[in-house]
Amino acid sequence: MPAGKEYQVRPTLIVDTREQTPLIFRHLAFERGTLTTGDYSFAGGEEVFAIERKTIADLTACCVGDNRERFERELHRLRGFQFARLLIVGCEAEVTTHRYRGNINPKAVLHTVRAFEARYVPVVWEPSPEKAATLVEQWAFWFAREVAKTAERVLAGSRDQAPSPTGQESGATPDANMEKLQTTSRPGPQSTGSFGAAAM
Repeated sequence: MPAGKEYQVRPTLIVDTREQTPLIFRHLAFERGTLTTGDYSFAGGEEVFAIERKTIADLTACCVGDNRERFERELHRLRGFQFARLLIVGCEAEVTTHRYRGNINPKAVLHTVRAFEARYVPVVWEPSPEKAATLVEQWAFWFAREVAKTAERVLAGSRDQAPSPTGQESGATPDANMEKLQTTSRPGPQSTGSFGAAAM
């Protein structure tokens, strides 16, 4: 991972407790936790960053019956995240050559994946669990870095516009300052995540 002031953020990955055979991470720390959406996130970013992981067997099972409806509900929830991916561990060739259990047609599986990608989130294929794990680490690292950089800019802007020691504009009375605050303040967007553990 890159070094330097801008690259000191090293998020701790969160692996959902329901993952039976989780990916093995070698570059970032990780811990088990309960995620409401997705299989992988990172500490402090559970509400903005989510990765849903599927094997080829999982994928083909999710394309039919009740499993499909349940999977689509999960993908629909992912749309609300700032960063979300459907990560398939395996190759498209495994689908096209029908190297999986079940009678569902390979074309039906791939068409379903294309439809899911158009409706919900980007789909990424990785040929092995090792490559998939590295990709999750890279996604988490760079996303957390961007959030930390944004937070740094916000804090810098707050320092640049800090109020005078009296908390008043020059020549204004306390009542005038309060009236201005009440008439100009507007509700802002609520924060969607906390990155308290990230270091700049």
